[in-house]
Amino acid sequence: MQGRKINDSVCWMGAVDWNRRLFDSLIPLPDGTSYNAYLVRGSEKTALIDSADPAKSDVLLNQLDGIARIDYLVANHAEQDHSGCLSLLLEKYPGAIVVSTPKAKGMLSDLLGISEQRIMTVEDGQTLALGGKTLEFIHTPWVHWPETMCTYLQEDGILFSCDFFGSHLATTDLYVVDQAAVYEAAKRYYAEIMMPFRSVIRKNLAKVEAHQIKMIAPSHGPVYDRPGFILDAYRDWISDAVKNEVVLPYISMHGSTQKMADHLVGALAGRGVKVHLFDLTVTDIGKLAIALVDAATIVIGTPTVHFGAHPAVYYASHLANALRPKLRYASIIGSYGWGTKAIEQIAGLIPNLKVEIIEPVMCRSCPQCETLAALDKLADAIADRHAKL
Repeated sequence: MQGRKINDSVCWMGAVDWNRRLFDSLIPLPDGTSYNAYLVRGSEKTALIDSADPAKSDVLLNQLDGIARIDYLVANHAEQDHSGCLSLLLEKYPGAIVVSTPKAKGMLSDLLGISEQRIMTVEDGQTLALGGKTLEFIHTPWVHWPETMCTYLQEDGILFSCDFFGSHLATTDLYVVDQAAVYEAAKRYYAEIMMPFRSVIRKNLAKVEAHQIKMIAPSHGPVYDRPGFILDAYRDWISDAVKNEVVLPYISMHGSTQKMADHLVGALAGRGVKVHLFDLTVTDIGKLAIALVDAATIVIGTPTVHFGAHPAVYYASHLANALRPKLRYASIIGSYGWGTKAIEQIAGLIPNLKVEIIEPVMCRSCPQCETLAALDKLADAIADRHAKL
């Protein structure tokens, strides 16, 4: 795919990765992704904002054929899916200077071996004139690394936001066309990558919103030509508001925990509480992360393996702890054969979740009437707390 014109001065120079299905050897990519770079031409200077993953360097370099000179290579973020082609670009354009935050300078040198003499650092709010076009650099630390920044093209009102507002989505659409698809992809991206930094993102969102934004051009996914769509979504996701929803990740070895989970789902639904149920043997962790963005409560379901929680539950609990969602309540359900310490173990895995623990329900062997009654009581407790939110 060739570069695509955004306006007379700005061109998208991205690479669409249709077949990538895993990011950082961790994050599922059901819809692929893109690595977006943007060429900005002034009357005197030319800048390329971000680059591409090294696996797509040939695509980026092909799009730059015919571009005789680039003066500045703006590195909004040092992570290699955006900065990984910088060394090749510096070879192609020996007169170019890399532009980054002071914190990014050392990272770019360490990660890519770029000489620090080729890197110019910019302070928060500093500008760079290209001739009729002015780049303003907005430091946005911890979105989602400590060195990140956005670049704002003042004359055109375009915010080049890098990972901020991104979405892992392979598409031929330059701009957002299918809002439902982009919303889900952007929410997945926020949940998996940005959610642990919700409080600092709130500050950075206010910082970028102080500018007159006509368009947001992220480094993953389509461009937002109606930026209010993604700005409104982020305001909702980073707020303290939670919804009348329960996330219930579970695993069952011989059917007992499955029966408990099914009964609790029915009990909660009957009390007007929405439930997101995830069987951890088949769950896309991205879907689980999305559900955690808004939910008020998590209930973790586990059988007992050698007195402890199932290993898949360890993983899910660690994931929830790392993502730091704005949950208010948590509980545990499960089964055991002769003894269990699953409750204590799971509780120890989620110290980052500032939640009230609602009395867990563990049963020996198959759930009987007494266990089902305890699950009904748990549903009552959850519904009562949700009603008071």
